[in-house]
Amino acid sequence: QVQLVESGGGLVQAGDSMKLTCEASESGRTFSVLAMAWFRQTPGKEREFVAAIARKGGSTLYADFVKDRFAISRDGAENTAYLQMNSLRHEDTAIYYCAAGWIFSRLNNSYNYWGQGTQVTVSS
Repeated sequence: QVQLVESGGGLVQAGDSMKLTCEASESGRTFSVLAMAWFRQTPGKEREFVAAIARKGGSTLYADFVKDRFAISRDGAENTAYLQMNSLRHEDTAIYYCAAGWIFSRLNNSYNYWGQGTQVTVSS
């Protein structure tokens, strides 16, 4: 079983940067074979894909609305994934969820493990 814990959310102003962290409780081999992703959700809307990174960091995927602003990365030695968010906009306000799964994908249902989420609020 993999447990994920997000951190790094909070309140920032439009144009600022923020880095989210996702720590996995399973170490070593299990973490390195999982794809990692970030999704986000706002009230009344479905959870939407933000970014994903393949196992061992070989490939990445991004939603069109975050390209060139956000960057996903991972540190296998630390069992940690990151989401660096730059040039934040008010519309980036959401709860951000970390996810891990066996399939590298943009799809919600490809991911088997989810964190509890961290709130990101961007004031305009």
